[in-house]
Amino acid sequence: MAAIRTEDLTKRYGDVVGIEDVSLTVEEGEVFGYLGPNGAGKTTTIRALLGFITPTSGSGEVLGADISDPTALREARADVGFLPSVMGFPEEVTGRRYLDHQARILGDERRDELLELFDPPLDRAIEEYSTGNLRMLGIVRAFMHDPDLVILDEPTSGLDPLKQSHFNAFVRGEVADGTTVFFSSHVLGEVRQVCDRVGILRGGRLVTVEPVDELLHRGGKRVRVVTDEPDRVGAGLDGAVERTVHDGEVQFTYAGDYQALLHHLAALDSVQDVEIAEPPLEDVFLHFYGEENEIGAEAATVADPAPAGTATGTEGDDV
Repeated sequence: MAAIRTEDLTKRYGDVVGIEDVSLTVEEGEVFGYLGPNGAGKTTTIRALLGFITPTSGSGEVLGADISDPTALREARADVGFLPSVMGFPEEVTGRRYLDHQARILGDERRDELLELFDPPLDRAIEEYSTGNLRMLGIVRAFMHDPDLVILDEPTSGLDPLKQSHFNAFVRGEVADGTTVFFSSHVLGEVRQVCDRVGILRGGRLVTVEPVDELLHRGGKRVRVVTDEPDRVGAGLDGAVERTVHDGEVQFTYAGDYQALLHHLAALDSVQDVEIAEPPLEDVFLHFYGEENEIGAEAATVADPAPAGTATGTEGDDV
């Protein structure tokens, strides 16, 4: 059984498109990265999956429960952990009191273990928390009842680099133990470290779903060669593009067969230095979005509105 499945899932807010015809499957035991700039429709998808908003059309399932069936979905959500991008904690209570309340709703068999990894100041009022401490409290809350599926919306926002690294390692460990993670993000570096497959949203539509390695291969390897014979570097090599030469240093992008590239380089004379690197994931992402100003235009026309009474951190409190 797939952990998440959607078919032509669509949500419109009047004339504004949140998501349109989104069809995807998240398999049990994988980290699925859901990518797109702010406003692309990531949070709208999550709200629809959790029943916080009603889709305009299409269908979906979470842990086998039809998202249009409130009773079935509520039962399934007992096995779902959720970390929203904007957390609506009650500010006047302490972190400890908040987790105590959540434990009575969800359970907390893993609470102590998680607090050793992510250590929000439990005895301080939540209104005094930094952004990073709020995020750590949310992480503890999302995982403490040992859910089968965890839905994370921009989970590392506000965490320092060390905590981000700990969190990414923790997620990989959870998946190794069988947990499924749906990971919404626009931080491409962490997606590469954590995710097995990714889906990319553009204009509210899902434009591709593929393994991270295949996505990187699409962008081609970055090759740099220092030689006395620059004219021979890349000559006749299928898949070598964007070739530049400067003072005996040749650089090009290569999206062909890797073994062919190695044979080509081995046949060259007078090679002084060779460097082959994976493309930055940001470059691959721009393949789908174009230049930065185009991304801004997308965000201006495709929104994740948050009408009063829709999915905030507070609403997720009974997930």
